[in-house]
Amino acid sequence: MMAQSKLEKTGLLTAVQRFSLNDGPGIRTTVFFKGCNLKCAWCHNPETISFDNELMVYPERCIGCGHCVEVCPVGAHFRAGAGVRFDRNRCVVCGKCAEICFPGAMSMAAREWTVDQTMAEIRQDIDYYRDSGGGVTLSGGEAFCQFKFADALTDACRAEGIPVAVETNLNWEFEAIRPVLAKMSLVMFDVKLADAEEHRHWTGVDNGRILANLGKLDSLGIPLIARTPLIPGATDTRENISAIVRQIAPLRNLVRYELLNFNPLGASKYRALHQDDCFTQVHPLDKDRLATLVAIASTSGIAVMVG
Repeated sequence: MMAQSKLEKTGLLTAVQRFSLNDGPGIRTTVFFKGCNLKCAWCHNPETISFDNELMVYPERCIGCGHCVEVCPVGAHFRAGAGVRFDRNRCVVCGKCAEICFPGAMSMAAREWTVDQTMAEIRQDIDYYRDSGGGVTLSGGEAFCQFKFADALTDACRAEGIPVAVETNLNWEFEAIRPVLAKMSLVMFDVKLADAEEHRHWTGVDNGRILANLGKLDSLGIPLIARTPLIPGATDTRENISAIVRQIAPLRNLVRYELLNFNPLGASKYRALHQDDCFTQVHPLDKDRLATLVAIASTSGIAVMVG
């Protein structure tokens, strides 16, 4: 059964990012959905994993004004010497502190958006979409975790001639997501690990359903981009890339295969959520290592791109 947000008329979004250049062709607006049915250990957007809203705390921005202490109903914020401290175990995530924190030391990870509010943001760049061949990309998190909102937003975009793409992990019963997939102008999907047990170790689930969906997705006749995040010590082995290439090479509608170098920019978000970052000391792959993996991925004749 699909993990479905309780929200139907609204979506819980972490961001609506305009002028995005890395989430599909042309100039795009990327809509980041909160909630994911995988728990990738290296996720660089950890605030999108939980289905619940979360308070993000950046103590380095705190000026010690104490307004959060005054409005917190449960004493999660309290004075400690000349400063202010926060006890996440007491927090009920009401968001009152974030509302009054003008230095930005606290913020909610997400907020509810209606389709109309989201479209108002999207429409501002409609001329750029048309001139550049861009559009809107549904991302996350995992957009299909809020299936009804994703479907409604897709219909609203298409009604105004705006192409929609989706970034998905494909970890779904295919028939459940087919109706929305069929409306896409492009589907970008992850194949992170070829081995089922390795996939379970690093993401929390095995990859059986994902791999089984590849042929079904291809049958829709929609342009496809396959992606693998290159995570040192996890996904960046010759064996893994070779095995993934064997899985995706038969796809007739595959435009290219993207190897995404490790992104360390999520470290500050893990700290803001008081969560452990098990890749905090890891660095992106160097040029030589990337070139080796590109060469391996290119052996089948698939177009390969490094992102």
